[in-house]
Amino acid sequence: MFDKIWKNKKQSPLSLSYTKEEILRHPIPEHVAIIMDGNGRWAKKRALPRAAGHYEGMQVVRKITRFANELGIKVLTLYAFSTENWKRPKSEVEYLMKLPEQFLTTFLPELIEENVNVRVIGNREQLPDHTRRAVEQAIAETKQNTGLILNFALNYGSRAEITYAVQSIAKQVEKGLLSPEDINEDLVASYLMTKDLADPDLLIRTSGEIRLSNFMLWQLAYTEFWFTDVLWPDFTEQHLLEAIAEFQKRGRRFGGV
Repeated sequence: MFDKIWKNKKQSPLSLSYTKEEILRHPIPEHVAIIMDGNGRWAKKRALPRAAGHYEGMQVVRKITRFANELGIKVLTLYAFSTENWKRPKSEVEYLMKLPEQFLTTFLPELIEENVNVRVIGNREQLPDHTRRAVEQAIAETKQNTGLILNFALNYGSRAEITYAVQSIAKQVEKGLLSPEDINEDLVASYLMTKDLADPDLLIRTSGEIRLSNFMLWQLAYTEFWFTDVLWPDFTEQHLLEAIAEFQKRGRRFGGV
């Protein structure tokens, strides 16, 4: 029953058309998170290798980042590589690990010019050296920027994040620096990788899948969800406007009436 309800809520590609000016008349979500899904299926539909889909997806990241900045979105979190993605074929993983380096190296001057601040959540220690170097360089060179925060979830898994937070808190209790009574939601949130960011207002997932896939499970507690059948390489600025327009129609009560 619930599956049917969710499917009825999914948006068809470009079912509505909005202009930037129309959207800007109403409150914009400050933090938008996107599960970028469908690169492989996009490539398969065109009889191309999966790498081609990932490459096209990278071009969309550039386009959507620029447009999000124009809209005044403060934080854009992109699910780039999950802790479970290591299970994919070795050749695909190796290519995926080259994409952050390629993206950040190619577009870093543009990100700096656009005042974008690059951040990363996830376990960087497991990343290949070349990937980690590119990420750390982008973070360092955009650290002073005050515009859009472009936050990549790279080698990220929410359960691992929460587990690490719990372990860290337990160590503080063990040392006598905290008591169990000190532990509350704010304290737990302060040990998460997103401790310096507000929780997402809007979550977008592409490609027709209707699940969270171990993404920001704590942070998405009161986030508005928007699902679309559109594959990520086909995602456009108009799709982002459509998602925001839907967000603007919803009443956010955060458990109230």
